[in-house]
Amino acid sequence: MEAGLGAHDTLGNLSYFQPEYLMSIQRFETGPRMSQAVVHGNTVYLAGVVANKAKGKSVTEQTQEILSIIDGHLAKAGTDKSKLLSTNIYITDMKNFAEMNAVWDKWVSPGNTPARATVEAKLAAADYLVEIMVVAAK
Repeated sequence: MEAGLGAHDTLGNLSYFQPEYLMSIQRFETGPRMSQAVVHGNTVYLAGVVANKAKGKSVTEQTQEILSIIDGHLAKAGTDKSKLLSTNIYITDMKNFAEMNAVWDKWVSPGNTPARATVEAKLAAADYLVEIMVVAAK
C-alpha cells in the first residue's frame, strides 16, 4: 500500500473504497457551534472543557471538575484516560501551574501519560481559570 493513496486491489488498481478507508464520524453533544466529542475511526477528540459548577472557584476545584467531565466524555466515546494521546491545557496564570498539576498528577493514568502542552492564555470568561482539551485512542 502506498502511503496516503488508498489500497491496491489484487490487480494493482488503486481503490479508495476499501473498508479501512471508509471511517465514520460520530459526534456527541453537538451544538450549533461545536461538538463536545468527535470520534473518527479509533481516535476520540474532545473540545476544550471548562468547569461548570466550579466556575469562579479555585484552580484545584475547576481542574477536578474538568477532569471528571473528561472522564464522562471519554466513557461516552468508548474509551478512558489510560488511552490519552495528547493534552492541551490552558491556564490563565502560570502561578497556578503547580496547583493544577497536583490535581492532574493524581488523576492521570500512571504509565499512560499523554504528550502534553500547558499554555498561559486568556479564556472565554474571567471566571474560567483552566481549560483542558484531549485526544484519545479507543
